[in-house]
Amino acid sequence: MTLDDCYELGSIVKPHGLKGFVVAALDVDDLEAYRKLKTVLLEMPTASGKLTEYAVEKLQPQGTERALLKLKGIERIEEAEPLRNAKLWRPLAELPALKEDQFYFHDVVGFMVVDQQLGELGSVETFYELPQQDVLSMRYQGQEVLIPVADELILSADQEAKKLYVNLPEGLLEVYLTPASRERDEPDEVVEP
Repeated sequence: MTLDDCYELGSIVKPHGLKGFVVAALDVDDLEAYRKLKTVLLEMPTASGKLTEYAVEKLQPQGTERALLKLKGIERIEEAEPLRNAKLWRPLAELPALKEDQFYFHDVVGFMVVDQQLGELGSVETFYELPQQDVLSMRYQGQEVLIPVADELILSADQEAKKLYVNLPEGLLEVYLTPASRERDEPDEVVEP
């Protein structure tokens, strides 16, 4: 299995205790849905792209984004320490089902972005997961345009037609199409006595 066949579940933050537990930061909407997780794929920081499967003995949510994780075969802190910063992956085929109006980012890459007022704009190139907010990237009139991922802006996805319907705020496209003003006031000439 390769990274292209997987989605990133999260990462291991640090060891926890002496018996092989680790703290995992999981990028999921509902940690409870993963409580009965059977396996994970680990990508070690030193082995980019190489995945190793581990059986999960226990996953215990700790708040909304973190969980204590016990992997089979990791019994001591000395065995858990090298897992620090390892990425956790799961097969795409095992993504939880979504409600009708929801979609996964990877599902809509390549979809045509259709605005309610302006019609077809361009296709989805990628998504950036930024600290403040996730944004969708599309190419419009030769420029990259970033659209915040928010319910009021991104309305729905039509899987069959491969279209993503949006309601862009007035002026958003112009921000990307209008070049920054390069005119600057020239400083007054200084006349030396």
